[in-house]
Amino acid sequence: MVQVIGTPKEIFEGEARVAMTPDSARQLQKLGYRCAVETGAGVKAGFSDAAYEAAEVEVVKTAAALWKAADVIAKVREPSKSELKRLAKGKTLISFFNPGGNETGLELAESTGANVIAMEMVPRISRAQKMDALSSMANIAGYRAVIEAGNSFDRFFTGQVTAAGKVPPAKVLVVGAGVAGLAAIGTATSLGAITYAFDVRPEVAEQIESMGAEFVYLEFEATGQDSSATGGYAAPSSPEFREKQLEKFRELAPEVDIVITTALIPNRPAPVLWTADMVAAMKPGSVIVDLAAQQGGNCELTVKDEKTVTENGVTIVGYTDFPSRMASQASTLYSTNIRHMMTDLTPEKDGQVFHNMEDDVIRGATVTFEGEITYPPPPPKIAAIAAVPKERPKELTPEERRAQELAAFRAQTRSQVSMLAIGVALMGLLGLVAPPSFMQHFIVFVLACFVGFQVIWNVNHALHTPLMAVTNAISGIIVLGAILQIGSGNQLVVILAAVSVLIATINIVGGFLVTRRMLAMFQKS
Repeated sequence: MVQVIGTPKEIFEGEARVAMTPDSARQLQKLGYRCAVETGAGVKAGFSDAAYEAAEVEVVKTAAALWKAADVIAKVREPSKSELKRLAKGKTLISFFNPGGNETGLELAESTGANVIAMEMVPRISRAQKMDALSSMANIAGYRAVIEAGNSFDRFFTGQVTAAGKVPPAKVLVVGAGVAGLAAIGTATSLGAITYAFDVRPEVAEQIESMGAEFVYLEFEATGQDSSATGGYAAPSSPEFREKQLEKFRELAPEVDIVITTALIPNRPAPVLWTADMVAAMKPGSVIVDLAAQQGGNCELTVKDEKTVTENGVTIVGYTDFPSRMASQASTLYSTNIRHMMTDLTPEKDGQVFHNMEDDVIRGATVTFEGEITYPPPPPKIAAIAAVPKERPKELTPEERRAQELAAFRAQTRSQVSMLAIGVALMGLLGLVAPPSFMQHFIVFVLACFVGFQVIWNVNHALHTPLMAVTNAISGIIVLGAILQIGSGNQLVVILAAVSVLIATINIVGGFLVTRRMLAMFQKS
């Protein structure tokens, strides 16, 4: 019998997202499932009941009827006690669950015998990126944080020079360069702001700089402690590092216009990185967007779920529902994560869930299975391969560099002399058996090849592509060979040689002109 995937209306106050969209439902139907939603489930995200019906999704009148009819329930927010009580043996719940801070929920799910998959527990390995709902939502939160900052910031992001005067660009500081931080950096730089970014992991500096932002370095000697913790979150810093960090932020506070903080580890109090005295040092009209407000906030003055303005005119945004503020986009991404999870749970595409606990991704995300709590999961069998930092080549002294160049020149000279000797020997052997007329033309051909190769091939490769170098070398051979044939007594040979010189010269000149235009594309105006 075909199983039913159902999505109830979110009961968490203010939540506008939905775990199934009409488009994702069509994809789930291709896996063999029937789809159902509670009436009104997608309205806040812009998906009407009519849109679901057009996608052949059954619209169920009540939540109780949906939970009863569905074999797989997909939702967004952590389920409430009343929702968990509606589970039964054989059913599967896929949702954010917060297993590390929801012991009561785990025990209740265990008692029902249902299988629960927590989307925040999807292992952060390459194969599971398509199911990584945490990254999907963090990406939206980082983008939305910049938009919210712009809404509260009463000046331009980008600099402008107008007849009315010059407007300087805004200065944005992003604290934390995880998924949300990188999204904020990309958005701020694309809006034209001067963007600075800080992270406790110096290895992300290249990512930050590649996005057009400036990495904020600290004058601090590392102790050898790994700055990255498991799960993709930064590890807590030492007290000494923290002091240096706060010192740097105090230095930057009077300069920056917008601060976006993203430092958060689930189920831990957010570290205070932007203190009250830093807020007091900021210019009036400045904005702080605290993405860690859920766990107390990175800013000392953040008020959860509220926007406040300090006595010196600094706006502090402490919203905790940034993805929900872009409900349509967030629902589209999250429902895609759910659909990919269902694809792994349905290897036969027969509309039947196969909960394979030998699969690293499914096992890692499963927190209860057949009446047992399976959280925390064991480490993945295939560990993520960390990138080995490239060692910088040793910088040579002028004497060592000259000795290296001299050794390379000698090796090249030996190679050329050896090849010349072999060529002369082969020519001598060929001369013993070949007629004089053949040898005359053959010697001209060989000299043309040699001279053409040396003249064209040794041009710096920055001036033309390797392919152009080969074609120009061939054209050079033709030019030299034809010039030697122009002095021939045969009128036809002279005409053909002249035409060859003309055509080959056009090819060489045209090749360099084309290359010049290609190089101009990469030059700054």
